[in-house]
Amino acid sequence: MSYTSRYADRSAPYAGVRPNAYDPVTQPEYFQGVLSRRMVAFLVDAVMVTAPIALMAIFIFVFGIVTLSLGWMLFPILGPAFVVWAVVYNAITLGSPASATLGMRLMDIQMRTWYGAPAYSVLGAVHAVCFWVSVSAFTPFVLLVGLLNGRRRLLHDFLLGTVVVNSEARAASLRRYN
Repeated sequence: MSYTSRYADRSAPYAGVRPNAYDPVTQPEYFQGVLSRRMVAFLVDAVMVTAPIALMAIFIFVFGIVTLSLGWMLFPILGPAFVVWAVVYNAITLGSPASATLGMRLMDIQMRTWYGAPAYSVLGAVHAVCFWVSVSAFTPFVLLVGLLNGRRRLLHDFLLGTVVVNSEARAASLRRYN
């Protein structure tokens, strides 16, 4: 039975509502080790975001010496450049066919919508903004939310309707060994 025929009956309650794609009870391999892998992926992505900004700061410093301190007037653009680069990085990488940042790819995890669709660029950008706002406002409590639910979703994942799961290849290998 296809998805559309199963949910096309408009007389049924919640008709047309998509079901959750990943169930931690029947599909535990999608969630096994996701939080620890997600933390390592965050560290890799933090390096990917801060390294170009650090190089830019070094360039501005050297440029300031060469221009007898005139180049140092560029230092105020580092803050906005950091924000723009972080949002663009997340938008490009999460909006890619892999639905994962470079750190997430390294850790074999990916971000999906709650109904299983791959992430897209706007969702990736908004996800980054919501992450930084929630971490700034609720640290470290935002991370505890992941320990209290079966899908290991964090606060900003609930807000955006996303879930981070193991990649299909990793889930298949976990299925074989469990």
